[in-house]
Amino acid sequence: MNATFLIATRNAHKVGEIRAILGNQYHFLTLEDFPDAPKVIEDAGTFAGNATKKAVELAKWLGETRNPKLDLSAVVLTKAETRNLFVMADDSGLEVDALNGAPGVYSARFAAMDSGKDENSKDSDNNAKLLRLLKEVPRERRTARFRCVIALTPVQHATRNTQDVASPVCYANELELQTEIFDGACEGRIDFAPRGQGGFGYDPLFIPNGFEQSFAELGEEIKNNLSHRSKALAKLKQRLART
Repeated sequence: MNATFLIATRNAHKVGEIRAILGNQYHFLTLEDFPDAPKVIEDAGTFAGNATKKAVELAKWLGETRNPKLDLSAVVLTKAETRNLFVMADDSGLEVDALNGAPGVYSARFAAMDSGKDENSKDSDNNAKLLRLLKEVPRERRTARFRCVIALTPVQHATRNTQDVASPVCYANELELQTEIFDGACEGRIDFAPRGQGGFGYDPLFIPNGFEQSFAELGEEIKNNLSHRSKALAKLKQRLART
């Protein structure tokens, strides 16, 4: 399938991982190409909910343009390219069994929640809170996983009729019904202290199954092969191959 994907991120590392796994037969755009794209508030209670919300809202925004070439910012796509245009959005985080799945969708702002702030926390603060909560939990009960959910939503270019008359809610619901979900998980456990200088987030604490080193010690190549995002992308790649 000759497709163009808007990857709903400005994270260059994430974009590189997606490109490497899906291959160069596709055309990729990112939010860096669309500086005026709306900021989507991730307030759903699940990874799938947040990923779907981002994908649907951005697909709706792209579809509402009246320009037949989708001339947004510096990006110009032909009609052929917009025929198979999709928004790809993801949400991911850490689930710890002893904490009933926390921090989950709050992984990035886990520590900040204690002060009521609705903002991301420093990685070191999140790790310190996690270790504090697991202080009395033995090794065998420190099971955890990184989980990633990718949502893929087609961009439908609205006709004048659709834009002027149809309910925006109905249009968004239609896009949500057409959204496909792909998930991946990397199982492991939480160590008793941070180890390693690489990676980010909870990587220094997470020991993937089959290894004794943390994600921060294993290096990017091994981590990317094991990662929750790579497993979700592998499912997406299989789906694209069938089209």
